[in-house]
Amino acid sequence: MKKLLLALTLVPILSLKAQEKAVELAHKFIITDGHVDLPYRLKVQNFQLTKEYTGIPVESENGDFDFKRAKEGGLDAPFMSIYIPASYTQEGGEKLADSLINMVEYIAKEDKDYFQIATSPKEVRKAFKKGKIALPMGMENGSPVGSVEDIAYFKKRGISYITLTHSKVNQLGDSSYDTTRVWQGLSPFGEEVVQEMARQGIMIDISHVSDSTFYDVMKITPIPVIASHSSLRHFTPDFERNMTDEMVKMVKENNGVIMINFGSTFLDGKVTETRNTLRKEMMEMLEEKGLGMRDPGARELIRAFGESHPEMYSDVEMVVNHIERVVNLAGVDHVGFGSDFDGVGDSLPLGLKDVSDYPNIINLLLEKGYSDEDIEKICSGNLFRVWQATLDYAKKH
Repeated sequence: MKKLLLALTLVPILSLKAQEKAVELAHKFIITDGHVDLPYRLKVQNFQLTKEYTGIPVESENGDFDFKRAKEGGLDAPFMSIYIPASYTQEGGEKLADSLINMVEYIAKEDKDYFQIATSPKEVRKAFKKGKIALPMGMENGSPVGSVEDIAYFKKRGISYITLTHSKVNQLGDSSYDTTRVWQGLSPFGEEVVQEMARQGIMIDISHVSDSTFYDVMKITPIPVIASHSSLRHFTPDFERNMTDEMVKMVKENNGVIMINFGSTFLDGKVTETRNTLRKEMMEMLEEKGLGMRDPGARELIRAFGESHPEMYSDVEMVVNHIERVVNLAGVDHVGFGSDFDGVGDSLPLGLKDVSDYPNIINLLLEKGYSDEDIEKICSGNLFRVWQATLDYAKKH
């Protein structure tokens, strides 16, 4: 509650009753998040699959996610990102994916009073009733997929969605971050993979893909798609990683869902320009002290630098602006949360600095007149609809 009141100094002040209701709804409704990069963060920190390891995320001062903060914010089902950097080959990517999946399974096993693997909305609901945090998994980057048969393998390993590309073109299709357009959209193999993902019950994630890849997917997908962690290009002109108004409308026709990324550079193009200038100054400060971005001593310095330069960040109100635009273009049934916590580094907006802050979004939605029913859809109902439709399609095929 203390963090909630602090964050509200950055946004329009609501009545105490509304503040309390926001917290109440955050814990009453299941909150899903389409993308949390905890596994790769732990890998970078040299996570070991041993009981002696003390960094299992029940309570930690590191990163954006742990059980305690997630419970405070009402987060119940963060999709663990099985992130495969674009530099990995198919063979190396599969090994990395297996190691990160093993890590998530290990966390759920060793901390079974806190966490539980989930591969369906039904399993998320079961975990919620037990007071546990569900850990569904999505694989970010399709580069480990070397054959159509690999889709069934990753399904058995617990993967519930696959982001087709990451920052570079791969064997499935072209990426939004890569100016090299090998396929001019999906590759022929990528078309096969999209169809097989539907048959196996794996959600198709169009975050990170190029515009042409997106349109190719929409032509052939037999199931609703998700954008697990994307925002809107209306607020970030020329940033292809985000979605255009036309794309949002196509996702509506497809009955899919767009899950808003919280990174400041995804939220506001003007902030991006400011960050580019100030980030250079911040890096020079760290370099003078002999520190890298991820060094233990850097975190406090980065925090202090950000506090003295709030113009480096967007804010929670801009997240709601993105939600509102999706609602205006496509309706309240097609938007959700896709924070990219632990994945966007120091660019998280004011009022949304870690997983304890979801009530701040709900506060603003209440202020704007959203009903409890609408808020529940945004928190989890919309994603659950797409997820269940994907599983139902697989049962029939």
